[in-house]
Amino acid sequence: RSATCPKSTRNHAKDIDMYSRFLAGLLLGVFVNVVIAPAMAADKVRFQTDWIASGEHAMYYGAWEKGIFAEEGIDVTITRGYGSGDTLTKLAAGAFDFGVADIAAVLTARSRQNMPVKTIAVLYNESPHSLFVLKSSGITNFKGLEDKRIGITPGNSHKFYFPEVARRAGTDANKIKWVNMDGAAMATQLIAKNLDAAPFYSIHHYYQNKAAKRAGEELVTLPFVEAGFRIYAASLVTNDKTLAEKPELVTRFVRAIRKSFDWARANPEEACKLHTKRIPEVELDDCLGSLRATLAFVFNDHSEKFGWGKESDERLAFTWKVVAESQDLPA
Repeated sequence: RSATCPKSTRNHAKDIDMYSRFLAGLLLGVFVNVVIAPAMAADKVRFQTDWIASGEHAMYYGAWEKGIFAEEGIDVTITRGYGSGDTLTKLAAGAFDFGVADIAAVLTARSRQNMPVKTIAVLYNESPHSLFVLKSSGITNFKGLEDKRIGITPGNSHKFYFPEVARRAGTDANKIKWVNMDGAAMATQLIAKNLDAAPFYSIHHYYQNKAAKRAGEELVTLPFVEAGFRIYAASLVTNDKTLAEKPELVTRFVRAIRKSFDWARANPEEACKLHTKRIPEVELDDCLGSLRATLAFVFNDHSEKFGWGKESDERLAFTWKVVAESQDLPA
């Protein structure tokens, strides 16, 4: 048709066609920049937890799979830990950017070695330290545990803290029979009645009790908090270098962790399904049991009063007092 049109009309049509293609290219370029730029700009973050990736950690691994870290411009890689001490040592050396560690380990490392690590948010505002006993043993509290056999692993913080728990319960801690053994054997030995009690975080009761039920027994939890022993436990940590050089990243990371906990609290089944997708060796019901127990140490009366991740002067002072006494640190 253009062959029959006047020359000026054909030129005009050509100009419009060129302009349309220019606009389309420009819009495509803007679209590509808008969509791809945030992904390209995401900060790579290395995050190590404190222990094996059980349901206790479903909020982290589930949020990783869900994309909650990515929403904050963070390209996270999560690695399981081997205890708070290991996490702090690697964090101080720059092997990781953030981690999870017991606040007692942070205070001790800072006091003894001036290790360049700091707690930036309290995760468990009450300690999950507890003793597991068999229901058939008749033991129902911490009173009268003299001459009882309690399993323990070398350096286990339960033993450090127990004298204060025993004192509050009216038990002579010096008359406890501590039995040193490998941590993996404690539940088995307890169920076999070779021990009267074994120290565990109460959040691991669900899957340990499954094993007890298979043997015709039932495990009962004696939480240290029932003796009024309320100290801070797991905390979010980073190193001094990251705090000084990347404060804005620290803010976004803490915000992502907060979102992860809120999301897991509202959607525990989804969190555990995504967690077991990342960590298939964890069974779904075990994950749910541990996650729900864990969240009780995060969302409670303390968090209602002081806020998520926040500490109170009183509880922080008491935490330091018992840590300093148990680790023989200058008060």
